[in-house]
Amino acid sequence: MVTNIFETIGVPADYVILGVVVIQIVLVILLITALSKLGKMKKNYNSFLVGSDGKSLEEIILKKFEIIGLLNESIKDIYAQLKDIDKNMLLTFQKMGLVKYDAFKEVGGRMSFVLVLLSKENNGIIMNCMHSNSEGCYTYVKRVVSGNVKAALSKEEELALKQAMDYKTEEEE
Repeated sequence: MVTNIFETIGVPADYVILGVVVIQIVLVILLITALSKLGKMKKNYNSFLVGSDGKSLEEIILKKFEIIGLLNESIKDIYAQLKDIDKNMLLTFQKMGLVKYDAFKEVGGRMSFVLVLLSKENNGIIMNCMHSNSEGCYTYVKRVVSGNVKAALSKEEELALKQAMDYKTEEEE
């Protein structure tokens, strides 16, 4: 009777039986694969629980969460410290310019110098140390605000200020 149904539709019963067999073989292969993966998962699960009951496993997980909480607090403290360090770095001298010169032409030698120290925002000082063999050493300091100086500058001071303002750290190069 079954063969009559397929013959009335126009499909030979042999093809239908062959199709059903192929589908069953594919299903058996999928079943074997799923059972194999399930066995691996059971093995991993059992190795995870070796020597542990549910209570001790819960304690382990809670300890890990506590450690993570402590790490988060430490990270917040470190970020706060880094923020303070960054804020303070803006005030420190990060740029420098130095020019040596002879202040009293042929009398003092090249013992005189101009030293410029600037922060990142070009705030700082110009220190001019003029040396003479006969009269000693005189040091003058001028304030720099945003790269500008209210007092008149010598050519050596201008050169040292330009060096400092153009100063590049290794990271900036």
